[in-house]
Amino acid sequence: MKRQKLILILVVSLVFSIFVTACGNGNNGNEKGTAGKTAAQELKALELQSIPSMDSVMAQDTVSFTTMNNVMEGLYRLDPDQNVVEGMAEGEPEVSKDGTVYTFKIRNTKWSNGDPVTANDFVYAWQRAIDPKIASPYGPYMMDGKIKGAAEISAAGANKTDYDVSSLGVKAVDDKTLQVTLERPIPYFKSLMAFPTFYPQNKKFVEEQGEDYGKTADNLVFNGPFVLSDWKGSTAAEWTYSKNKDYWDADTVKLEKVQWNVLKDPQAAANALETGEADITPKLSSDIVPQYEDDKRLVKWLEPTVFWLKMNQKDNKALQNTDIRKAVAQAINKKDFVDSILNNGSIVANYAVPREFVKNEETGKDFREINGDKLLPYNVDNAKKAWDKGLAAIGTEAVELRYLTDDTENAKKTAEYIKNQLETNLPGLTLKVESVPFSVRIDRENSQDYDLQMAGWGPDYLDPMTFSDLWLTGGGNNKMNYSNSKYDQLVKDAQTTLAQKPVERYEALAKAEKVLLEEDAAIAPIYQRSSNLLVSEKVENFTHHLVGPEYSYKWTSVK
Repeated sequence: MKRQKLILILVVSLVFSIFVTACGNGNNGNEKGTAGKTAAQELKALELQSIPSMDSVMAQDTVSFTTMNNVMEGLYRLDPDQNVVEGMAEGEPEVSKDGTVYTFKIRNTKWSNGDPVTANDFVYAWQRAIDPKIASPYGPYMMDGKIKGAAEISAAGANKTDYDVSSLGVKAVDDKTLQVTLERPIPYFKSLMAFPTFYPQNKKFVEEQGEDYGKTADNLVFNGPFVLSDWKGSTAAEWTYSKNKDYWDADTVKLEKVQWNVLKDPQAAANALETGEADITPKLSSDIVPQYEDDKRLVKWLEPTVFWLKMNQKDNKALQNTDIRKAVAQAINKKDFVDSILNNGSIVANYAVPREFVKNEETGKDFREINGDKLLPYNVDNAKKAWDKGLAAIGTEAVELRYLTDDTENAKKTAEYIKNQLETNLPGLTLKVESVPFSVRIDRENSQDYDLQMAGWGPDYLDPMTFSDLWLTGGGNNKMNYSNSKYDQLVKDAQTTLAQKPVERYEALAKAEKVLLEEDAAIAPIYQRSSNLLVSEKVENFTHHLVGPEYSYKWTSVK
């Protein structure tokens, strides 16, 4: 299908004029300084989406996690070189001989309301995250099988039996000493601790706010490099980072302010950077990337993030059929999609765990070398055969599916392509596209109110398990009613009996990947994303991450 360029000048101009009004004077902080003057440490950045939640226990999206990464802090964080460095943890932890008990010292620092950050703040937040009554979307996913007692609490909640969150393997020995007990040694444990689900929360403040906690900037306290202000909630189109003077490492933080605005039109965002109304854009669409291929302001990298079609089997007779799912998964020309629609360096994905992500600690080989990159590839003939077989099995000649997607320009173009491919290659299929705001899509995914959905997953920590355990039966991020006992057992083996056997562990996870894709076609992998965005030349030390939250502004400054 031919790609249409978005050159709607009138519309773009209108959007841009509104944006200029919202941002104020375009010369602010952007004029060349005179001799002897230092540059104002202020930046203007753009985002494609609003922030759905700022409760670290309830958040489940990249925008929320990235914002938290800049205004809050856990035991560890990632530095500009992707290394795990100390956050609230001070010095190396004491580790038991069997590698299952970690004892951390919490540094002397305070929340933005003046309260000290204590070990109890971690205990309280983690217990909230695992409490079935709270229903954290990430807590069980991040803790079950890792933090001692987590799986038992989750199981009790699912079975509606009694449980005690204090049985979770985390306790405050005293105000400044935190002890964490694991189910088993975890080689990526420090990387895991950098993820926002494990951030502390001020119990007194959270309970004072009640149901309003995390819903606006006024209902939050901060312990990170910045504080958040001017954020009015999940539909807000602007917010501000301001330097946190009380942050323990405030001397490292050079920026005084980062002003954020939501702008969903990528061309308008690029225009805003050209005129000095923005210093950092969101990720660019394929229409724009070629314009900047040789531009020093283009920042580009291959992410370990894979996008796939989720196929929701809940209450859907068609998608409960394996052949129907195999047909959908093989009917999309991924190469044409990445070349003509994305055209930004993204690559075809015929796998669930990305390439160039992790290497086996014993063999030094990329995980992708085990299964290669030919799982569930594009094949129209095979797709049509599976389609006909599936239709016969469910006794129909036509199927209508709802395709849930975001309301950004990039998402709409992707939806148009997917619709064209599936309806062309699978006769009798009708795809109804439903474009909604990001926060609405998240809610509908949680309630499983969709048939097909383009969803992406970036790793939360440095291990293939961050992808493999997504599809466990009843898993917190499954949300499509996929279940296979063989898959579950392979992943469980990798988590337990093979945990200290690197080669065998990777082989078990590779077998699980084959079950997921070749046997069940539970998802339809499409591409591994390349990121492209524009960063003004006045910005120094722009920092992006390959794991967890996407960006850190702790080390960024204005030249």
